[in-house]
Amino acid sequence: MFQLSKKVEYALIAIRHMAVLGNGTMVTSKEIANRYNLPYDLLAKVMQTLARKGFISSYQGIRGGYIFRRDPRSVKVSDVINVIEGRPNLSIIQCESDTPENCIIHSTCTIKTPLVKLQSNINTVLNDMSIMEMM
Repeated sequence: MFQLSKKVEYALIAIRHMAVLGNGTMVTSKEIANRYNLPYDLLAKVMQTLARKGFISSYQGIRGGYIFRRDPRSVKVSDVINVIEGRPNLSIIQCESDTPENCIIHSTCTIKTPLVKLQSNINTVLNDMSIMEMM
């Protein structure tokens, strides 16, 4: 079964949490990790990636933390997947995630076409669903 990576899950949880709190509310990785029982070290790395890519603002120091400054309606689930995984879409079959030449049954595969259609539908949902819809 296709599954989001833990990093993507944690990024979505963190962004959703910050979006619910509203613009300008600062939160730390530790607070989010404790609230949702997430591993702090991995969440901290995810938060750094989100900050580096401009999804959240990062503030250093004793009173530091992160702020979500975007409109939750404009941030799509696929945007978060792309920034965390480095690719715009998830792939459920090898010939879509890799090159067809690396699939030994590509020329004889009888399920490729329907699965590519399914993949397209999944990507459409991820491209259309905003963080706001997760609240």
